[in-house]
Amino acid sequence: MKTETTIQGLSASLNPARAARKIIGFVPTMGNLHEGHLNLVRAARKLCDVVVVSIFVNPIQFGPNEDFDNYPRTLEHDSHLLAEVGCDIVFAPSVEQMYGKQPRLTNISVSEITNDLCGLQRPGHFDGVAVVVTKLFNIVQPNFAFFGQKDYQQLAVIKQLVRDLNMPIEVIGVPITRAEDGLALSSRNGYLSEQERATAPSMYATLQAAEKQLQNGQSLDVVLSNIRQQLTEAGFDVDYVEVRTPMLQKIGQFDQDIVLFVAAKLGKTRLIDNLQVKHST
Repeated sequence: MKTETTIQGLSASLNPARAARKIIGFVPTMGNLHEGHLNLVRAARKLCDVVVVSIFVNPIQFGPNEDFDNYPRTLEHDSHLLAEVGCDIVFAPSVEQMYGKQPRLTNISVSEITNDLCGLQRPGHFDGVAVVVTKLFNIVQPNFAFFGQKDYQQLAVIKQLVRDLNMPIEVIGVPITRAEDGLALSSRNGYLSEQERATAPSMYATLQAAEKQLQNGQSLDVVLSNIRQQLTEAGFDVDYVEVRTPMLQKIGQFDQDIVLFVAAKLGKTRLIDNLQVKHST
């Protein structure tokens, strides 16, 4: 496995694969990897000849009160994990390599679907994601790019971006990787206290209960209210409980496939989860 820290070096490493028309798969990450990230690499390995993983903590997607400086940077450990699951090239650029020394005057915004859910609490976050993903796509030029469905809104934003800008890339969403007790794997889970970690799986359990209620004919409004109440009683400080279509359009009743979204804090740690619910016809 190679590690490249410059755009020029990465291009040189990928040129033979491009010349041979090999299929390039790409997994963008911010490092501090867990099994969810590794499953993205495994999915890429199945479909692609060459797998590139980027490790880059992107400063422009962090808000003023967020943890950019303290975000865990564990490149050596991450590289060891990636080698074990078949990554071919790690791209680990500096901020200067990605953004240069001159001010950035170009922004990329995906409207409407970034205005609520996590976008409401994190203004500018998805613009930062859109910019860095566009830059990484231009640098790597993959055939396939792999993203986790835990960050469902981010996945939808990137799919919209690729579609709107005619990028020749297929974006693939990989199902959420969960711990044995159901908690969606996330780098943020490491911030939970022992007691909070014991409480955290109830977020997913609440979503599973909501799915059953919907399939038993309970109205959407009542189900959303139940989710909020149950999470609050479990000790969560609820940010939002929402429902959307798979394309993130608002919906008032359960008459098609939907996605249930939850964001809530346990102590100081903000957790998100979602569950796709099929409508039986």
